[in-house]
Order: sequence, then C-alpha cells, then structure tokens
Amino acid sequence: MNKKGILLVNLGSPRSTSVNDVKEYLDEFLMDERVIDYRWIFRALLVQGIILKTRPAKSAEAYKTVWTDEGSPLIVITKQIQKKLQKVVDVPVEIGMRYAQPSIEAGIQKLVDQGVTEIVLFPLYPQYAMSTTETVIEKAEEVRKKNFPTIKINYIQPFYNRDIYINCLAESIKEKLPENFDALQFSYHGVPERHIYKTDPTKTCNLNDCCSREDNPSHQFCYRHQCYKTTQLVIDKLNLPKEKTIVSFQSRLGKDKWIEPYTDETLETIGKKGIKNLAVVCPAFVSDCLETLEEISVEGKEQFMHGGGENFHYIPCLNDEDRWIEVVKILCEEKLNDFYLV
Repeated sequence: MNKKGILLVNLGSPRSTSVNDVKEYLDEFLMDERVIDYRWIFRALLVQGIILKTRPAKSAEAYKTVWTDEGSPLIVITKQIQKKLQKVVDVPVEIGMRYAQPSIEAGIQKLVDQGVTEIVLFPLYPQYAMSTTETVIEKAEEVRKKNFPTIKINYIQPFYNRDIYINCLAESIKEKLPENFDALQFSYHGVPERHIYKTDPTKTCNLNDCCSREDNPSHQFCYRHQCYKTTQLVIDKLNLPKEKTIVSFQSRLGKDKWIEPYTDETLETIGKKGIKNLAVVCPAFVSDCLETLEEISVEGKEQFMHGGGENFHYIPCLNDEDRWIEVVKILCEEKLNDFYLV
C-alpha cells in the first residue's frame, strides 16, 4: 500500500550570519536561471563577478539584525509550521528549502526513509512566479527524476484567491491593524517585468491593461495580477475604502525595469501627501524573513519617517498562526485525496 507524506518548501536562508555563509547562499540563489534569467555566462559575470564582491558583507549585517537564538527566522518559522501541521495530520511532514539547507532532496529523503511513496509538495508562496513556485517545482522534479524516480509528487498550486486563504489573511490583518491609520500598504516582492511575459504561455498578457480585467487567459501565470487580486479580495473582506490602500513591490535588484510602483519610492513620498499613519503588510510571504523584518520593518520605517510620516506599523506574516495551519492542512489534504483519484 502506498504511503503518503507532505513536504513544505520555503525559500531558504544562509546557515549563519557569517559573510562566507551568506555568500554561499546568495551564489546558489542568484545563479538560479529563474531568479536572474540571463544566459549562464552573463549571469555568472554579474553574480560572481560583481554582486558577490560586495553584497554578502552588507547582507550579513542585515541578517544579524533579524537573526534569533534559534537561527534564521524563516527556517525557525517553517519548522514551527511543520511541527503544528504534524499534530493535525496523520501523515509524515518534512520541510525543504529551495536554496541551502535543509534541501528539497533532504526533505524528500526523510519522507522516503519513513516509507513514503506519494508526496504532496507545498511551495509556500501564495502567488505564482517564475522565481518562486516555478523554480521550486522544477528543482523538485529534477531531484525526483535523478534520485527518486518511483516517487509520485502532487504539487499544491498558488492559492492567492482561495477563500480559505483570503479569510485567514484578512482576519490576521484585522486583528493587527491599528485603529487609526491613514493607509494600509500591501507590499509584495517584486520581479522584473520580463518575468511576467516569460511565464505567460498564452501570450495574452499586457502589463498596461490586463491585470485589472475580471478575466484574462494569462492570469493563472501572472504574478502581478495575482498580487492585485489578493489585495482586492482582502480589501473587500475587510470592507476597506480603496483610497485607504496602496499596492507596491519591493526588493528590486539591478537596473532592469521591475513591476511598479516600487515600495521604497512609495514610502519616501506618501508622507508628504498627507499619509502620516501607515500600516504595511507583505502578503507575498507567509513567513517573516529578511525582506519583511529588515527591509520593511526597519528600512521601510526609516524611509517613511524620513519622508514625513509619523507612525509606522508593520503587520507580521501569518507565520505559525493556528488559522494559517488550518489552511495549510486543508490545502494539503485536498492534494492527498487526489492520489486516490489517479
């Protein structure tokens, strides 16, 4: 009889805050062709010839500001999700990271060692992007074909518009939202504009006008549309005036055109436009990490206050909230049941 298991996959993190460990992590991360999608030689020149000469030291200092006694917040929180999920499902649950350790291969191996032959793999990203969901699936398939050819894997698809997720996210935001706020900013991780077009097999995407349409063939592959859809559904659920909400995109790298508007530029200017009390949430992430705890909660706050803001409130990710664990459980059980239909 086939035995089932669950593998939760998140982005990953350096092993420590040492410059060498951060450099090793960034090398693996940025050399992924779905993160920086240049030809290998140009990617290597950029990453290994330029970025890794200076960025690791700066990033190491940033990691030090968020590192906990237990280690990287992203790894710690993912383990907490695993532990809580294991208590409410009757199949083995392991974790893997797309970059660094514990790897996807190590996670699959742990499940195989427990007799698992059918795996539900959950990329912990609400929206679909080439540099998140797609690269996780491609890596898992590469590992499976090479080392575990008899193992079956069911992949959980992006859940950016699922009612159970939207309800969970909206309730979490509502509980943490200050009573007096001028605006709620939804800051999503950015991607280069060309990624949006490269991931659209329908060739119907036009960033100038189709994201706001009710329906378009490209929407199931369009990260930008999915971010705006998540935002709109949460706004509707919370019954917020649209004029009190902002959507922006953070963490851009290099000089290429990324999807706009940019979070940092927005934070630097909205204070002068009368927004003095700001709350920020980051729904591209389910676990707090460097991009939320340092880039938004620390750097973002400084940018907002320097630009004339007065009160800045960061709303944490879902992390290991019980309501989020219930959503993870439901999404995993749907895919576990799919094995019976094959």
